[in-house]
Amino acid sequence: MFNKILIANRGEIACRVIKTARKMGIGTVAIYSDADKQALHVQMADEAIHIGPPPANQSYIVIDKVMEAVKKSGAQAVHPGYGFLSENSKFASALADAGVAFVGPPVGAIEKMGDKITSKKIAQEAGVSTVPGHMGLIEDADEAVKISNKVGYPVMLKASAGGGGKGMRIAWNDDEAREGYQSSKNEAANSFGDDRIFIEKFITQPRHIEIQVLCDSHGNGIYLGERECSIQRRQQKVVEEAPSPFLDEATRKAMGEQAVALALAVDYASAGTVEFIVDGNKNFFFLEMNTRLQVEHPVTELITGVDLVEQMIRVANGEKLSITQDDVTLTGWAIENRLYAEDPYRGFLPSIGRLTRYRPPAEQAAGPLLDNDKWQGDAAAGPVAIRNDTGVYEGGEISMYYDPMIAKLCTWAPTREAAIEAMRVALDSFEVEGIGHNLPFLSAVMDHPIFIAGEMTTAFIEEQYPEGFQGVTLPDVDLRRIAAATAAMNRVMEIRRARVSGRMDNHERKVGKDWNVALQNIWLDMVIDADRDGANVTFDDGTCMRVTGDWTPGDQLAAMTVDGAPLVLKVGKISGGFRIRTRGADLKVHVRTPRQAELALLMPEKIAPDTSKLLLCPMPGLVVKVSVEEGEEVEEGQALCTIEAMKMENILKAEKKGTVSKINASAGDSLAVDEIIMEFE
Repeated sequence: MFNKILIANRGEIACRVIKTARKMGIGTVAIYSDADKQALHVQMADEAIHIGPPPANQSYIVIDKVMEAVKKSGAQAVHPGYGFLSENSKFASALADAGVAFVGPPVGAIEKMGDKITSKKIAQEAGVSTVPGHMGLIEDADEAVKISNKVGYPVMLKASAGGGGKGMRIAWNDDEAREGYQSSKNEAANSFGDDRIFIEKFITQPRHIEIQVLCDSHGNGIYLGERECSIQRRQQKVVEEAPSPFLDEATRKAMGEQAVALALAVDYASAGTVEFIVDGNKNFFFLEMNTRLQVEHPVTELITGVDLVEQMIRVANGEKLSITQDDVTLTGWAIENRLYAEDPYRGFLPSIGRLTRYRPPAEQAAGPLLDNDKWQGDAAAGPVAIRNDTGVYEGGEISMYYDPMIAKLCTWAPTREAAIEAMRVALDSFEVEGIGHNLPFLSAVMDHPIFIAGEMTTAFIEEQYPEGFQGVTLPDVDLRRIAAATAAMNRVMEIRRARVSGRMDNHERKVGKDWNVALQNIWLDMVIDADRDGANVTFDDGTCMRVTGDWTPGDQLAAMTVDGAPLVLKVGKISGGFRIRTRGADLKVHVRTPRQAELALLMPEKIAPDTSKLLLCPMPGLVVKVSVEEGEEVEEGQALCTIEAMKMENILKAEKKGTVSKINASAGDSLAVDEIIMEFE
């Protein structure tokens, strides 16, 4: 076995490879750019070698620089992760010439499967079901229209060397075919230096389902089930699960056998993925083969118990597969949510900045990956696994130079329903501040009836959020649970206030039982009867909820239980209540005594001026520091300026993402209440 492996990648996948190498007793070498000097993968590796400036085309994908690091480190093998050089046949050849093992497939397999036209022809010859279309080169737009009519609309025009949604257009008529041909050709030339275009039938009601294959260099090949990857934005996956809620055993077997046949047809050796488009009638068609480890490989590992990175390393070492197809068993259900530094409220635009708070839910093991039969987790809820593959840490920077992925949060449970519920709780428990992120959107997907029913297609996001993601409005049943929990939390705060003041000890003040909670435009009266273990919250309609939890004032995360079901709340303080974030919703929750609620109802509704694009001074004070510049894009939680008042410094932070259009104050200025400090676009 190898003594040392260099990981030719960064971020979470580099950290992932390091974990398995460490388990196998193999030393690891990280490479890093200037931007990644303090990155997690650099800290985790046994050695680290600098390879250049931040842009990937000046560091991570420069073959000569990576080869120089390989030589310097003395590594016997290189794992490329995914992206970057993972499917670059020239890199694999350079390693072979240097006598260094490539932890991936042979050069020939990379070349054959890397070209979409060639790969489709090979697939057809191997007996793999393929989408009807024209695989020959297309000379001009007129020929594109003629072929499109022959194939039958709608059609997909695709770049032969494409990937990640680049060089891809859908055409429903002649005009769109003509326009799409030129757009695809231009985009392909700019992105890949290869403007070849082909046309194939566009599948309606499509689902993106892929088969994980594993082959060795001795002619053995197996498949490890499928992954459902239909929820995508901009042709890139956001949510994946294994197995698919759509496939039956017969279809799974047919897809798996065809995937292995294709892999063996190109003498494949390593882990790889054969992607299929599946229509509403379970007809499946070959899409492409990814000759590398997939981003979403953890869900396959969670349901099979097979460490794919370990298998890749063993295959690269010349070993035979230690498992056969009969040994592969799919156990339970796994779901992966990709946490991205991107703003779902603004079309999923990437976000950058410092992670001022990064607290993932605690990982726990269960299911096939355990080495023994002892389940871990809540026995009452059944066995649950939580896995978080990440490459960042609190205080670290999300750079503008690389993919915006922060983490891959995965859950496993014996059933799909239980895995979804575990994911809901895990998402609510994930604390991320300082940058824009898609946690609210992921939570919304987990509660969406189409996802719950397993009836999603690749058009899910565009069909369900045609105007873009606008946040979440919670149903009454959830609002009542939140109201009960926050009322109990408020009681804890009231008791603390009384004790701190000393009035409770003197019996001058007692915390009452009657309260009103207002949230999302509903008002709920309730009575709280507390005991040592929790509280019974009774609503005015007689409904009673039992609330327990160990939240204390100041905690930013409240792990509560309401009527035996978990409820996790991100907690912030507002006047007279809490800012609560849960299940993708962002709520202002006011908790009042009956008299306060009565008076609040009499208050005239104040129509506030639109100050959403203004930063107003909250108090008379002196500007100590302005932390941003005009034209700068800021994130939620980012410091904007510091105001000194009554000998105390107050840091004003952005409430949401925006761009500074004008700054009206500078250090040393004295400001009045509500004076405009800066304006935003």
